[in-house]
Amino acid sequence: MLVLGIDPGLAMTGFGLVEETDRKLVLKGVGCIRTPATLPVAERLQIIFSELTAVLEGQRIAAAAVEQLFFNTNVTTAMAVAQARGVILLTLAHQSIPTAEYTPLQVKQALTGFGRADKGQIQRMVQSMLGLKDVIRPDDAADAVAIALCHLQSYRFSQAIGKGAKG
Repeated sequence: MLVLGIDPGLAMTGFGLVEETDRKLVLKGVGCIRTPATLPVAERLQIIFSELTAVLEGQRIAAAAVEQLFFNTNVTTAMAVAQARGVILLTLAHQSIPTAEYTPLQVKQALTGFGRADKGQIQRMVQSMLGLKDVIRPDDAADAVAIALCHLQSYRFSQAIGKGAKG
């Protein structure tokens, strides 16, 4: 099962492709879609659409997992991320890829069992689960891989209890 994890953002959208076969996890691809702050928002959203479409091309993605919007105090940042998420969700829907959404708390709990785990703990768990030599950089790409792993955990759990998660 190949899962695409996405950490949405207007400036940088992280993505990670993780495949599970016979209970073995393999990182198949990871990266970031970057958009220049000097461009108008509409052009930046077009870049996200185009580059995400290119990532999806030729892949047999069973499911996607996207981080839900976490709103803290910066309304401007939240709006920009919401716009990027909208483009991402539409791109995935256009490709008929089943999509799940997870909060940062759900991702942290799925990977570490602790909802207040810090970024370093999450990155080390991702590194350990995938048997990687180094921690994935930048953070947005590492977060996307963590989101994909969260979905695989959730999918396995729902299969075990017989409910069948998306993907």
